[in-house]
Amino acid sequence: MAPPTRAGDYPFAPVDRVNAELFTLTYGAIVRQLLTDFEEVEEVNKQLDTMGYNIGVRLIDDFLAKSNITRCSEFKDTAEVIAKVGFKMFLGVSATVSNWSADGSECSLILDDNPLADFVELPDTCQGLFYCNILCGVIRGALEMVSMRTEVKFVKDMLRGDDAFEIRLKLLEQVAEEYPYKDDE
Repeated sequence: MAPPTRAGDYPFAPVDRVNAELFTLTYGAIVRQLLTDFEEVEEVNKQLDTMGYNIGVRLIDDFLAKSNITRCSEFKDTAEVIAKVGFKMFLGVSATVSNWSADGSECSLILDDNPLADFVELPDTCQGLFYCNILCGVIRGALEMVSMRTEVKFVKDMLRGDDAFEIRLKLLEQVAEEYPYKDDE
């Protein structure tokens, strides 16, 4: 049987699912606690990104083991895998990849549906909050583990009145893999 040719066609092993509503409410409690602890919305955005980064660093192993994906040859393939396989595997939704830069180093992931934002209304005091900023950190951390240094940030957020959730990915550097030992044979 021939291997799938498109990112969304890759079969992946089943992932243990947590009730989506329970996960959404738990995430909301975490964000609420961060707002209480740090008070400054910008600091909460940084904390969510850092938490996500730490999750992404660990999540990539699970993703690679269960997704049956081989190494992507270029950043465009990587973005498609994130949008079609990664989001589907861990959040149950797919994203659309669009708005590519001329040099192919930047793109947008567009989410029409974001389960993290279910049941959420931001109060006026939290208008600078990127509530789902943890996703940016997860993507950045996972990509760093596969030798891609990136900048990942929200540019549109439906909780702030935009028409979609848009995450901007920018490839800063493709890091050469270093091996811990040298084979002299």
